[in-house]
Amino acid sequence: MSQKVAVLGTGKIGEALLSGMIRAGWAPGDLLVTARRPERAEELRTRHGVTPVTNTEAAKTADTLILTVKPQDMGTLLDELAPHVPADRLVISGAAGIPTSFFEERLAEGTPVVRVMTNTPALVDEAMSVISAGSHATEQHLAHAEEIFGGVGKTLRVPESQQDACTALSGSGPAYFFYLVEAMTDAGILLGLPRDKAHDLIVQSAIGAAVMLRDSGEHPVKLRENVTSPAGTTINAIRELENHGVRAALIAALEAARDRSRELASGKKD
Repeated sequence: MSQKVAVLGTGKIGEALLSGMIRAGWAPGDLLVTARRPERAEELRTRHGVTPVTNTEAAKTADTLILTVKPQDMGTLLDELAPHVPADRLVISGAAGIPTSFFEERLAEGTPVVRVMTNTPALVDEAMSVISAGSHATEQHLAHAEEIFGGVGKTLRVPESQQDACTALSGSGPAYFFYLVEAMTDAGILLGLPRDKAHDLIVQSAIGAAVMLRDSGEHPVKLRENVTSPAGTTINAIRELENHGVRAALIAALEAARDRSRELASGKKD
């Protein structure tokens, strides 16, 4: 792991990625960071032992550039980087909705680009990072991206045409579960429980259900049926969820998220 890697625009996800790489064996001296504010850059140096640099310095010296700025800032960043990025540098984009062609058109001909959609559980090493190759990225480039993002969770390769769907399911996915826990907590309060006890009951149930889904190998329908006894409490609750169209609402919500990802890719901001 002697290659130099630079994380540009190091916010919470970028910092989580850095700390995951260090835990996985990367030397802090091989990790470069850029940040909009000097005090943020110094904070990263103090906390992780990494080296703050300018965007231009990162482009000139790093073997791999990981761009973690917001999608609306990516064009400006590329304008700054383009004159300094040799065609043999690997560029990894973590920006939702922006296709690899956006980078390839603005960087030197032949520059390898890999698109990665990760999510906020990277902060606790439980991310789902979805990886797609640009037109010049090789197996080696994909493996290198997997090595980096594997430090903060699981990785999955998909064709770039599936990235918008993955953004809807996984990139935005944690928010749906937080929303569900919020609603269930309110229901617990309505049923007479204190907020803290309702929260603990729901969070532990969510953790247990997630581990069962991951480790049992059972289809979620089977796991649900195991909890659903005839004429019992669970089937009555499921009936109400169906009566209120929760399944259809979830499908519509994910379609809306996918469509917005496509809009971002086309340059629509509003």
